[in-house]
Amino acid sequence: MIHSHRAFSHLVRATGEENFGDDQLRHAAWVARCVGRLRTCPLRPEDYDEFADRFEPRHLAAGSLLFAAGAASEGVWFVRQGLVELSVGSAQEQTVIDVLRPGDLDGDLALLLETPPPYTARAHTDAHCLFLPAAAFDALLAEHPAIARRWLTSVAKRLAAGQGRLINMLGRPLPTQLAQLLLDEAVDNTVELPHRTLAAMLGTSVSTLNKALKEFDRDNLITLHDPTIALASPERLHHLESSH
Repeated sequence: MIHSHRAFSHLVRATGEENFGDDQLRHAAWVARCVGRLRTCPLRPEDYDEFADRFEPRHLAAGSLLFAAGAASEGVWFVRQGLVELSVGSAQEQTVIDVLRPGDLDGDLALLLETPPPYTARAHTDAHCLFLPAAAFDALLAEHPAIARRWLTSVAKRLAAGQGRLINMLGRPLPTQLAQLLLDEAVDNTVELPHRTLAAMLGTSVSTLNKALKEFDRDNLITLHDPTIALASPERLHHLESSH
């Protein structure tokens, strides 16, 4: 699994052109694509009840800090209600790279790989989370082999999916890469990520990205509603993405 994580990091560095974008932002954004989503969560609904005594309920007001970039992970966070923003940069100049929604989790990769997260997590809205401290996480995996297997399978699938996305983008024209990225990042056919984040993920400049987005808008593939991007024709974007 550690080898897989290193391969993933090499792919991130290979994406795009070195003279464009923010390398730190690009790396953080792609690492954030490996967080646990509802569909890849290693815990089943009944597990939350069975192991309720191991979780610490946390009610977080909007703006509350879950964890900071570069700090050792203290445990695993499970979002039950509300939204949690992942961002990089200082408090004065933050760039959002992803949003955790109910059913998502984060912190397990940092614990398993013993690497601090490259981004900061804060409650975007009032949120209810379950926190599994590092010691309780280790004990859960040690005492329940079935859950440990599910967890490692979840991590492997998430890393493989991230690598697959990066491999699919390598060597492809920018419009094709952009179509894939918009389709992958859309929630209810809307992309809410800052243009700086999208540009960094593609390894290009914001000006080049904006030019491509305006061309998509003129072709009625998307509708630009700054700062959001609405997918006007997902079917045509799929066709463009699969044409190269």
